[in-house]
Amino acid sequence: MFSLILLLLTIPIMLFFCIMITLETSGAPIYFQERLGINGKKFNVFKLRSMVKDAEINGPQWAKEHDSRITKVGLFIRKTRIDELPQLLNILRGDMSFVGPRPEREFFYNEFDAYIPEFKERLIVKPGLTGWAQINGGYNLDPKEKLRLDMEYIEMKTFRMDIRILCKTVLIVLNGNGAR
Repeated sequence: MFSLILLLLTIPIMLFFCIMITLETSGAPIYFQERLGINGKKFNVFKLRSMVKDAEINGPQWAKEHDSRITKVGLFIRKTRIDELPQLLNILRGDMSFVGPRPEREFFYNEFDAYIPEFKERLIVKPGLTGWAQINGGYNLDPKEKLRLDMEYIEMKTFRMDIRILCKTVLIVLNGNGAR
């Protein structure tokens, strides 16, 4: 229910940035991408497009700092995490929760599996809009460190911890920290 209220409240913000994205580049302003959820169940995550159209024409790749594929509007919506707002729909649909390990693409799970066999263990909980790893380094963490923090969260998960993560996420969003 809370996700529905937030979704309704953020529709004007999302519409504004959909227009801005459309004015800056060609292509749909909202995109979806297949990710792995709880128990490896596949679902489509929704996001505002922050990169040029066909940014991954050469295959999946991590965004880098100063990535030339990121648009000017994209830079702002990434920094403020506005690009993640459509995921409130994923929460409403039951694909995700507010807090949990971030959902990844199957391609990256398979890539990490070669040198981090435990990486798929984070699939025992629903993925989240934000998480322990995101507030403790986010994009600056390598996959092994993200896994360590995600597993720490899974082992210590409490309602109080979720509230703490959500509050810290709000501060990160307001400060514009942690995005690339």
